[in-house]
Amino acid sequence: MGSEAFQAVTIYRQLLKAVKKHIGKGESKRHFSEFVTNEFRKNVNLNDAVALQQKIKLARDYTLLLNGVHHQKDLLFSYNIAVDRSNEVQRTLGKSAASVGLQLPVAYQP
Repeated sequence: MGSEAFQAVTIYRQLLKAVKKHIGKGESKRHFSEFVTNEFRKNVNLNDAVALQQKIKLARDYTLLLNGVHHQKDLLFSYNIAVDRSNEVQRTLGKSAASVGLQLPVAYQP
Protein backbone atom coordinates (compact mmCIF):
# COMPACT_ATOMS: atom_id res chain seq x y z
CA MET A 1 0.00 0.00 0.00
CA GLY A 2 1.51 3.32 -1.08
CA SER A 3 1.77 6.37 1.12
CA GLU A 4 -1.01 8.14 -0.81
CA ALA A 5 -3.35 5.19 -0.37
CA PHE A 6 -2.54 4.94 3.33
CA GLN A 7 -3.13 8.68 3.71
CA ALA A 8 -6.46 8.42 1.89
CA VAL A 9 -7.62 5.54 4.09
CA THR A 10 -6.63 7.43 7.24
CA ILE A 11 -8.48 10.57 6.16
CA TYR A 12 -11.50 8.50 5.11
CA ARG A 13 -11.70 6.87 8.55
CA GLN A 14 -11.30 10.19 10.35
CA LEU A 15 -14.00 11.82 8.22
CA LEU A 16 -16.47 8.98 8.73
CA LYS A 17 -15.79 9.05 12.46
CA ALA A 18 -16.41 12.81 12.60
CA VAL A 19 -19.62 12.52 10.57
CA LYS A 20 -20.95 9.74 12.79
CA LYS A 21 -19.99 11.58 15.97
CA HIS A 22 -21.18 15.09 15.13
CA ILE A 23 -23.98 14.57 12.61
CA GLY A 24 -25.33 11.25 13.81
CA LYS A 25 -25.99 7.70 12.69
CA GLY A 26 -29.78 7.79 12.47
CA GLU A 27 -31.82 6.66 9.51
CA SER A 28 -32.58 10.25 8.50
CA LYS A 29 -28.89 11.21 8.57
CA ARG A 30 -27.43 8.19 6.81
CA HIS A 31 -27.10 10.08 3.51
CA PHE A 32 -24.15 12.07 4.93
CA SER A 33 -22.00 8.99 5.48
CA GLU A 34 -23.22 7.47 2.21
CA PHE A 35 -22.10 10.61 0.36
CA VAL A 36 -18.63 10.42 1.93
CA THR A 37 -18.34 6.72 1.07
CA ASN A 38 -19.48 7.26 -2.53
CA GLU A 39 -17.04 10.14 -3.05
CA PHE A 40 -14.09 8.10 -1.82
CA ARG A 41 -15.10 5.10 -3.93
CA LYS A 42 -15.54 7.30 -6.99
CA ASN A 43 -12.03 8.73 -6.61
CA VAL A 44 -10.23 5.43 -5.90
CA ASN A 45 -9.12 5.00 -9.51
CA LEU A 46 -8.16 8.62 -10.03
CA ASN A 47 -4.94 8.63 -12.09
CA ASP A 48 -4.07 12.31 -11.65
CA ALA A 49 -1.89 12.55 -8.53
CA VAL A 50 -2.47 16.29 -8.13
CA ALA A 51 -6.26 15.88 -8.25
CA LEU A 52 -6.06 13.02 -5.78
CA GLN A 53 -4.00 15.14 -3.37
CA GLN A 54 -6.53 17.97 -3.70
CA LYS A 55 -9.40 15.61 -2.86
CA ILE A 56 -7.51 14.24 0.16
CA LYS A 57 -6.75 17.79 1.35
CA LEU A 58 -10.41 18.76 0.94
CA ALA A 59 -11.52 15.75 3.00
CA ARG A 60 -8.94 16.53 5.71
CA ASP A 61 -10.00 20.19 5.82
CA TYR A 62 -13.67 19.25 6.09
CA THR A 63 -12.87 16.83 8.95
CA LEU A 64 -11.02 19.57 10.81
CA LEU A 65 -13.85 22.03 10.16
CA LEU A 66 -16.50 19.62 11.42
CA ASN A 67 -14.54 18.80 14.58
CA GLY A 68 -13.64 22.47 15.17
CA VAL A 69 -17.18 23.79 14.81
CA HIS A 70 -18.56 21.29 17.29
CA HIS A 71 -15.70 21.89 19.73
CA GLN A 72 -16.34 25.64 19.55
CA LYS A 73 -20.06 25.09 20.13
CA ASP A 74 -19.30 23.01 23.22
CA LEU A 75 -16.96 25.72 24.51
CA LEU A 76 -19.55 28.45 23.96
CA PHE A 77 -22.16 26.45 25.84
CA SER A 78 -19.75 25.80 28.70
CA TYR A 79 -18.96 29.54 29.07
CA ASN A 80 -22.59 30.71 29.08
CA ILE A 81 -23.91 30.91 32.63
CA ALA A 82 -27.55 31.55 31.63
CA VAL A 83 -27.88 28.20 29.87
CA ASP A 84 -29.24 25.28 31.88
CA ARG A 85 -26.13 23.16 32.35
CA SER A 86 -27.69 20.20 34.14
CA ASN A 87 -27.55 18.02 31.01
CA GLU A 88 -23.91 18.95 30.45
CA VAL A 89 -23.00 18.23 34.08
CA GLN A 90 -24.85 14.90 33.91
CA ARG A 91 -22.99 13.97 30.71
CA THR A 92 -19.64 14.91 32.26
CA LEU A 93 -20.39 12.85 35.36
CA GLY A 94 -21.41 9.92 33.16
CA LYS A 95 -18.16 10.11 31.20
CA SER A 96 -16.13 10.32 34.42
CA ALA A 97 -17.91 7.30 35.87
CA ALA A 98 -17.52 5.35 32.63
CA SER A 99 -13.79 6.04 32.58
CA VAL A 100 -13.38 3.97 35.75
CA GLY A 101 -15.86 1.30 34.70
CA LEU A 102 -18.94 2.50 36.57
CA GLN A 103 -22.37 3.51 35.38
CA LEU A 104 -24.55 6.20 36.96
CA PRO A 105 -28.06 5.17 37.97
CA VAL A 106 -30.93 6.65 35.97
CA ALA A 107 -32.59 9.39 38.03
CA TYR A 108 -36.37 9.34 38.33
CA GLN A 109 -38.02 12.10 36.25
CA PRO A 110 -41.70 12.66 37.26
